[in-house]
Amino acid sequence: MTKTIIIDKKIKNYNKIINVSGDKSLSIRWVLLSSLADGTSRAKNLLMSEDVTAAIAAIKKLGIKVNLHKNFCEIHGRGINGYNYKKNLKINAKNSGTLGRLILGLLINTPYPIKLIGDKSLSKRDFKRISDPLTKFGAKFKLKKNRNLPLTIYGSKNLKPFYYEEDKGSAQCKSAVIFGGMRVKGSTIIKAKKSRNHTELLLKHLKLPINVKNKKNYDLIKVNQVKKIQALNYEIPSDISSSAFFIVLTTLSKNSKLLIKNINVNQSRIGVITILKKMGAKIIFKNKKIYKGEKKADIQIKSTNSLKAINCPIKLNSGAIDEFLVIFLVAAKAKGISYFKDLAELNQKESPRLEWGAKILNKMGIKTITTKSSIKIFGNPNLDVNKNIIIKDYLKDHRVFMTSIIAALSFGGKWRIHDSDSIKTSFPNFLNIINDLKNND
Repeated sequence: MTKTIIIDKKIKNYNKIINVSGDKSLSIRWVLLSSLADGTSRAKNLLMSEDVTAAIAAIKKLGIKVNLHKNFCEIHGRGINGYNYKKNLKINAKNSGTLGRLILGLLINTPYPIKLIGDKSLSKRDFKRISDPLTKFGAKFKLKKNRNLPLTIYGSKNLKPFYYEEDKGSAQCKSAVIFGGMRVKGSTIIKAKKSRNHTELLLKHLKLPINVKNKKNYDLIKVNQVKKIQALNYEIPSDISSSAFFIVLTTLSKNSKLLIKNINVNQSRIGVITILKKMGAKIIFKNKKIYKGEKKADIQIKSTNSLKAINCPIKLNSGAIDEFLVIFLVAAKAKGISYFKDLAELNQKESPRLEWGAKILNKMGIKTITTKSSIKIFGNPNLDVNKNIIIKDYLKDHRVFMTSIIAALSFGGKWRIHDSDSIKTSFPNFLNIINDLKNND
């Protein structure tokens, strides 16, 4: 029997200050880069989700010592060439596409074959998009059905740089090639469609040989071989993707106000904020700061009764790719027809999210028109759900689960939402914060 959450009441008004978990993208990148650093790196506010603990388990299999303390994590790096490769090594990325794809860039020089496996959801996702460019360095791959996990990577001693055009807007593809370029003599050049730039910012902060030229529609990135990485002490900013659920909940609730502290507001991640503000959401940043190359701020949100539809500009897609499911909930209550297009990348996530976005809205009584890469949402500002809704069989995609919780609390009805354990991959504390907002003392 799966763990099931039942919600049959809308949330009451609240006025709260909350903290959300550490940024998952930064947490995984810190683990991987610290594993190659010289000496001991220490992180506070590291996200202790299954995706991040899978990254820690992966570097431990490569001979890296890790100490987990109550309030921080220590990684004892052994240098850029410090991995202890063994025969018959198997790494389990579990549900994490970020880990599974990025670590392959660091393994292209392995002297022994390494097998990469994942859970049922990750095993359905496309890894050919990673193996194809990494093959050009000189590594070789064997994939299930030529595209899926499990895969085996065969490293090379004779690695060479190449020119790569990343046209999907995938930060994972781009970062895997950047990590591969760190292993290779000469200059690896990447022409990348705009996407999250956490890897580039971290490498710049560490003063590693990376050069980025920001063009209008793409970034031109040059990476040279890395000889040494300094240990990185880091207090991980909190995750805007996790914050998005509470931003939307507050926007859709009545007479509510919320302040979320210390959030990573990297320009490549705030598409959700830009989109929601265009739709009439009341959101402002406070206490803006630059921390080790990343922007962070507190985010204040107030409820609004006046939401308008949006024809969402494609240029905002990559900066909101993980938040579209909850953005669709705002479109459901907006006046008019919202149109989101060029979103095929959504179906490359843990579940086919574009399909699930439409399915959730349809269950609520909202009309949608979808294609393989677009959705039109016919908003209803007076939407009030008065029926039973069951959410299950969604490949345990944490964002489908959390979006369903927000929908139930915002629109009413009696919801039975299965697989609550799915949040362990990215946001184990989610339901605790929900309960805190519901208990508004």
